[in-house]
Amino acid sequence: MVKPSETLHLYEEYLLLALRDDTGTTESGVSLGFGLGGALLADLMLLERVEIEQEKKRSFLKLLDVSSTGDSLLDECLMKLHDAKRRAVLSTWVQRFASIRKLKHRAAESLCDRGVLKCEQSRFLLLFTREVYPEVNGRVEKEILARLKRAIFTQTSDIEPNTLVLVSLANSTGLLKVNFDKKKLKARKDRIDKIVSGEAVGAAAQAAVQAAVQAAAMAAIMPGIVA
Repeated sequence: MVKPSETLHLYEEYLLLALRDDTGTTESGVSLGFGLGGALLADLMLLERVEIEQEKKRSFLKLLDVSSTGDSLLDECLMKLHDAKRRAVLSTWVQRFASIRKLKHRAAESLCDRGVLKCEQSRFLLLFTREVYPEVNGRVEKEILARLKRAIFTQTSDIEPNTLVLVSLANSTGLLKVNFDKKKLKARKDRIDKIVSGEAVGAAAQAAVQAAVQAAAMAAIMPGIVA
């Protein structure tokens, strides 16, 4: 069971919200791969391992610290940055992180290790089986949803950095719509826009947080870029 003091990484929170609680399959209408890629990049920014280097109208990713984060997926992303022969823009890194082999399953395994999900074999199309990850500890997701609800449906300016970034990521990839009523979200569009732009949080939106929000928003346009 996740301890109260133990905080999930953004990519773990994103996946947890993107999976159906009972079946452990991905909710329809969610950009899972690019969402996870954007979340991994945002995680590294919040941990101050990378930063955005602006050059004219292009945003490049600069590696600051290659020391271990204690998380295998995040460390693999750091090694990709470290071993890169040339620098690349944010969209390229979102795509590279999204293309990590078995990304969904590795992210889910991390949540299984924490006691939040469990791994099961599910049959589909009669002949095939696949791994699914139903929820076993609903308290964790409820706490995440409560944070998002407070950020979106109140006027508070006291929003935690990871919640701020998660709102941006969930909004840009369709995840808010599968977790909250669409009409209620539409009524709070101005509020969501202010959170994403940093207007709703004032001084709390420090450089690393603003950069992480930018990385999260990048996940929304990735399918169009790739196409």
